[in-house]
Amino acid sequence: MRFIKMQGLGNDYVYVDCFEEKVEKPEKAARIICDRHFGVGADGLILICPSERADCRMEMYNADGSRGAMCGNGIRCVAKYVFEAGLVKKTVMEVETDSGIRKVSCHVRGGRAAWADVEMGIPTVGKKESLCLGGGERVFIPVRLGNPHAVFFCSDVDSLNLEELGRGLKESGRFPDGINAEFVKPGGGGLKMRVWERGAGETLACGTGACAACAAAMSEGILKRRALVRLPGGLLKVAWPGETAPMYLSGPAREVYRGEIAL
Repeated sequence: MRFIKMQGLGNDYVYVDCFEEKVEKPEKAARIICDRHFGVGADGLILICPSERADCRMEMYNADGSRGAMCGNGIRCVAKYVFEAGLVKKTVMEVETDSGIRKVSCHVRGGRAAWADVEMGIPTVGKKESLCLGGGERVFIPVRLGNPHAVFFCSDVDSLNLEELGRGLKESGRFPDGINAEFVKPGGGGLKMRVWERGAGETLACGTGACAACAAAMSEGILKRRALVRLPGGLLKVAWPGETAPMYLSGPAREVYRGEIAL
C-alpha cells in the first residue's frame, strides 16, 4: 500500500489516497501503521476518499484505531494533497468529515500549498466542571467541536506530567468515549498549550484542541476574537468572529515523505 507522510506543526499522520488505493480494516491498519517502532509512526491514519457531497472526504483514525470526527491539522494536509495531486483543481474546496463539510482555503506558491485556512464549525462551550486529577481538584470547561474537549487553564504547562494526567482522565470514568484535554496558559493576548489526545496521547499540536481552548478563553473574556496559540510544534492562528459564527484555523501543511508498506 502506498502512503504519504505529512504533518502540521509536528502533528503527523499517514495519508492514503483512496482514489487509487483500498484499505481493508482501517482500524487495524491504523494500529500497525502508526506504531513508531514497528510501523511508519504517526499520530493517526487519514484516508483521502471520493465524496458525493464535497470535493473529497477525509476519514480519520487515531493511533489506537479509534475513529476521530475531525482533525484541524490533518484536514489542511488533505487539502494540500488533493490540490497538488490535481484531484481538486481549485484553491478553495470543501472536505467532507465525520463532523460535517468543512471549507478549506489553500495559500499556493509555485504550485505548492504550504498553508491553509479551515472553517472549523461553531463550537459548543459548556459550563465549568471539576474532577480530581493529578492529586488535586481541577476545573475544566467542556467544549464540543467535532471532537469532545476539556480545557484546563493553568499557571504553568511546561512542568505538567501529561502521561500521568492522561492516565487519570481515562481512569476517572468521566469520559467513557475518551476526551481530548487541553492544558492552557493564557498570556500576551494568546495561549500556550499542551494537549493530550484520545487515542494518541500527547501530540505536538492539535487543531481542534487549539480552537476549543480559544473558544473557552474567549467565552471567559480571557481572549479577544483573534489569537495565536503556541504549541510544542509551533504556532496556529485562530479567529472566532462571534458565538453564532464558525471558528477559523490557519496553519502550515508539510509533506515529509512517501513510501510503501506491506500490511
